[in-house]
Amino acid sequence: MQQQQDRKRLATLTLAALGIVYGDIGTSPLYSIKEVFGGAHHPVPITPDNVLGILSLFFWSLLIVVTLKYVAFIMRANNKGEGGIIALMTLALHKGTPGTWQQKLLVTLGLFGAALFYGDGVITPAISVLSAVEGLEIITPAFTPYIIPITLVILVGLFIFQRRGTASVGALFGPVMVIWFAVLAAFGLLAIVENPSVLAALNPLWGYNFLSANPALGFFSLGAVVLCITGAEALYADMGHFGAKPIQYAWLGYVMPALVINYFGQGALLLADPAAIENPFYLLAPEWARYPLVILATVATIIASQAVISGAFSITQQAIQLGFTPRLEIQHTSEKEIGQIYLPAINWLLLISIIALVVEFGSSSNLAAAYGIAVTGTMLITNILAIAVAVRLWNWHPLRAILGALPFICVDCGFFFANSIKIPDGGWFPLAFGLAIFILLTTWKRGRELLKQRLAEDAMDLKGFVASIGDHDIERVSGNAVFLTQNPGVVPHALLHSLKHYKALHEQVVILSVQVFDVPYVPDVDRAEIHRLGANFSQVVVQYGFKDEPDIPAALALCSEAGLALDMMDTSFFLGRETLIPRLGSDMAYWRELLFIAMFRNAGSATAFFKIPSNRVVELGSQVVL
Repeated sequence: MQQQQDRKRLATLTLAALGIVYGDIGTSPLYSIKEVFGGAHHPVPITPDNVLGILSLFFWSLLIVVTLKYVAFIMRANNKGEGGIIALMTLALHKGTPGTWQQKLLVTLGLFGAALFYGDGVITPAISVLSAVEGLEIITPAFTPYIIPITLVILVGLFIFQRRGTASVGALFGPVMVIWFAVLAAFGLLAIVENPSVLAALNPLWGYNFLSANPALGFFSLGAVVLCITGAEALYADMGHFGAKPIQYAWLGYVMPALVINYFGQGALLLADPAAIENPFYLLAPEWARYPLVILATVATIIASQAVISGAFSITQQAIQLGFTPRLEIQHTSEKEIGQIYLPAINWLLLISIIALVVEFGSSSNLAAAYGIAVTGTMLITNILAIAVAVRLWNWHPLRAILGALPFICVDCGFFFANSIKIPDGGWFPLAFGLAIFILLTTWKRGRELLKQRLAEDAMDLKGFVASIGDHDIERVSGNAVFLTQNPGVVPHALLHSLKHYKALHEQVVILSVQVFDVPYVPDVDRAEIHRLGANFSQVVVQYGFKDEPDIPAALALCSEAGLALDMMDTSFFLGRETLIPRLGSDMAYWRELLFIAMFRNAGSATAFFKIPSNRVVELGSQVVL
């Protein structure tokens, strides 16, 4: 009975993984073959040898990069079941000495990889939806002037819908993608039956011969071949939602075969009719099926976009928890699924960027030049972080780890350098977008460290302060006071200001700090750590993982089991609010100080972020010169 339930659960998760994980890579057939042979950047002439060579490169790229690298290897490097570039970075930082150049390098690489993911989050919806809508041109050229407006309407609708959450449509994602991959395989198979000679491309020699016979053209073509593996990071990033097995089963048993069949079908079509390069994906279908196919493709690209947008929300939440971004408003769109969240600020930033991208580039072919650099950059960084994990956590010899990853690094370097020549034609966008995000992330992190350092310069030792309380006749008033602080070892500034103004202390005082660990979740049994300091002072450290949802009142309620009972109706929360003043000659560049101050001023409220009742909060201000 239990075995039957496990199988049913595995089947359900595999279906769900089809809908969420494979939307991006599953819509690559819309533009990949077209870009190789008909793109604006170094198109490959359509000859039998070239078609077989490119199909061979497609097949072996899917096998080496997606199957061997991600499905078989990278998925082993999971942070207690969680994947993604941020989770991998935190995992790589384990067992390292804080402050060393190795730790700083790993943090820098992880943050830049996350920044490139945001660039991918902008490009994926733009190129996917645009390439689907472009199918209308194949049906009739009369639709050509309406391609951009229709694309923008779909994208705006998609982002407006985000605030309602994905729960209401999530159940449809899996079945729609099952139909999508079945259609890909069916149309591809029809073309292969008419020209089965394309199956020879399964032999890697065709890819090798193509590259060796045309070194320059072969190198340039890799910049478009990489489009067939975009979305590979999603297999790893969405691991925490479904687990490794459902993702692996879906890929090996359904998704990869369907993709290979469709790519080979498009190749067979081009061998029979080179003019089909106008849009080989849609011309693969019979004329009667093209209208329904455009609709299905549009729905599939919306699903692909949804997965990337949700990923951007999740990475932002993790970055907030780990202290790399300011607090932002986070809305939970489901009462059952904690992972379903909505961040208005990120949502509208992505939408504005995508609209600008679609209007500026105007076609999926132009956008393809901007796509590969973000994907390959993230893949390269994943390799380096995975080597660090293998050495530090799996106790591999460094030489073994490097040699094990070397084949993947060579392949990824080939794709990256091939895409780097497209930087002037659009590849600059994800790099510029990623660099801007990277500057924001590192500026916030460095600014918070500098602020903490400035506050600590004139801070008092907490234990010495508590010990001196008995030597002074300080009036104690009834009730509880909770003082939030970043540094649990010193007296919070808010406490000093409160004592200065009110000349009194509450009957029970709690010094509370929040600590975020580099694990996804912290169980409730370990949520709060309590230390009694005497004189009715307690020190509480509330502990969260980088995917936990902070809730201070809920955490304090757990303290009652340890003898620290706090009646919320008789408890006041004291928070410090600093006014920052920039200073020339500081430890941070002046322009970054100004940027940090602007971010600090516009950061979300700690009251809302930690779910503290606003009518129980007292804020006490102070000025800090950076």
